Amino acid sequence: MNKGLYNRFWRWHFYAALFITPLLLTLTLSGIGFLFYTNVENNVYDDYFFGDSTYSEQLTIDEGIAKAKEQNEGYSVSKIIVLDDPYNTRLTMGNKEGDEKYVFLDEHNQIVGTQNAKYTFANIMRNVHSSLFVGGTVVNYLVELAACWAIFLLITGVYMTFKGKVLKKKQNASTRQKNKKWHALIGTIITIPMLVIILTGLPWSAFMGNFIYIASQEHPSIGNPELQVNPPTSDMSEIPWATRKNAAPASSNDDPHALHKGMNMSGMDMSGNENMLSVQQLMKKVENAEISKPYSIVYPLTEDGVYTVAKSSNTGVTGLDVSPYDEMTSYFDHYNGKLIAKVGYDDYGILAKWFTWGIPLHEGHLFGWPNKIINLIVCLAFVFVIFWGIKTWLSRKKKGEFSAPPNTSKGVSVGFIIIMILLGIVMPLFGISLLLVILLEMFMMVKQKI
Repeated sequence: MNKGLYNRFWRWHFYAALFITPLLLTLTLSGIGFLFYTNVENNVYDDYFFGDSTYSEQLTIDEGIAKAKEQNEGYSVSKIIVLDDPYNTRLTMGNKEGDEKYVFLDEHNQIVGTQNAKYTFANIMRNVHSSLFVGGTVVNYLVELAACWAIFLLITGVYMTFKGKVLKKKQNASTRQKNKKWHALIGTIITIPMLVIILTGLPWSAFMGNFIYIASQEHPSIGNPELQVNPPTSDMSEIPWATRKNAAPASSNDDPHALHKGMNMSGMDMSGNENMLSVQQLMKKVENAEISKPYSIVYPLTEDGVYTVAKSSNTGVTGLDVSPYDEMTSYFDHYNGKLIAKVGYDDYGILAKWFTWGIPLHEGHLFGWPNKIINLIVCLAFVFVIFWGIKTWLSRKKKGEFSAPPNTSKGVSVGFIIIMILLGIVMPLFGISLLLVILLEMFMMVKQKI
């Protein structure tokens, strides 16, 4: 056995686990919570999702929207979630301060209730999982860094398991050896499914996710087809990952009065533009285009913007997800309702298709309950791996000492360098942090010699 390589992996494995364990536990437990968000919300918010208003008068969807705006002064509608029965329709409303509400309309388009979007179960779990409910670039990078180092932990763990013959049966095994064996055994079993879960979550990450998306956009043959148009509204969460930043086509603006003599309406409440096609009329156009429920409608943000109608496999909205094959983003002229462009799953490149399947697999709803149960088992097993790892350390820790794995005076092997370079290329943020670790190791070695 290459003792130098083994000790270096062991040492880095130990320190990485020590520093990121709190983050890994937070990400894993919040991930488990998000696995079941639809089941939780269907029960906790059943009055909003399935209930009826005390009013039975039939309103049009536009009258329901007008009533919602009247009752929520200062808020405008940006999105409409149209779901299959028995779900109610959901409006997303926001104000200039960035606050967001969900307003639910029943089958008569009467208001059933209002939610603070920030504190719904799904959004709390998502925000904890992706940004520790704090947000900001540093925190987002920290979460991504934890995911990258988790991959390092899994790979080095498998290496040490087989190189150190940890699974070999021992007579009269000590408590430490038993803990180490369980840590290694369960960790090895879940390595591949855990890698799949981590890698399929990276498209939503801050650094690597943006890199993946740019690559997907710049290379249509492997990513997303381009639509040569004005800035889109496709960064909304209900729009599929594969097209959420696509440039959407512009409306033709056949109505000469709609231009308001060239006035720039960017940033204004376009839902109040009297020249726009009404939502009721748009929904008729959507029906004529054979686009079935569920789907989301995103208002245009500018005077020459478009209505964006989307079906996605990874929305994070209860009742809205569809099969990857049914993913679709369509753009309707918001003055005359003409279907300008439509992008579907078959138009995606291989990279976009991969993540169209990967993200719902990560979220646990690609193939129903079995997907949830498999993800749950893997996540719980990962928690136990962490638990047995801590027990292994504590069982060998000497009183009053840190008991870190021994340092190695041997030079770095070619194999170690190749592995680290490959991981650094695949995960750039990991590579950057790796340089800091190497500098720290060099500093500690110099300090010991002094």
